[in-house]
Amino acid sequence: MKRLLALAGLFLAMFSFSSANPVNVGDPAPAAVALSDAGAKIDLGEVYAKNKYTLVYFYPRADTPGCTAQGCSLRDAYEKLAEKGVAIFGVSTDSVKAQADFKAKYNLPFTLLADTEKAVLKAFGVGSLFGFSSRQAYLIHEGKVVYADHKGTTKQQADDILAFLAGTGPASKN
Repeated sequence: MKRLLALAGLFLAMFSFSSANPVNVGDPAPAAVALSDAGAKIDLGEVYAKNKYTLVYFYPRADTPGCTAQGCSLRDAYEKLAEKGVAIFGVSTDSVKAQADFKAKYNLPFTLLADTEKAVLKAFGVGSLFGFSSRQAYLIHEGKVVYADHKGTTKQQADDILAFLAGTGPASKN
């Protein structure tokens, strides 16, 4: 009986990450601070003010298949996104070193944030499971969330953002 209760508790804990209340389209963009892959403090509130658009995307773990596909999707479309004024920030709970290694290994031309304190996750209402972020993405414009992907796309992350910016894609993927 104790085993059954322990398993039930583990099962509930595994799915508790989905109970977070993520930000939605129209919400103010959350400001939070985390360390970059270079070890510098990055204040997202300041980042929003400096860029036409800011994409903040969350992924569970650096250098894993889905996270790599998501990051490489954005890397491959980086020039197109930059032409549209999009600054990109990837966020996971990995260490600064893990983020730096991931960035170098896949030649990611944008900043990765080491959110070891989960300040950015909490600010955006992104759930976590066993300390790993759920996969989500938010596009910020003029201090507001204008696009939200709560499903966590991987290979088509860049295409989804570009479609939204072109006016051919939805503002939210739930």
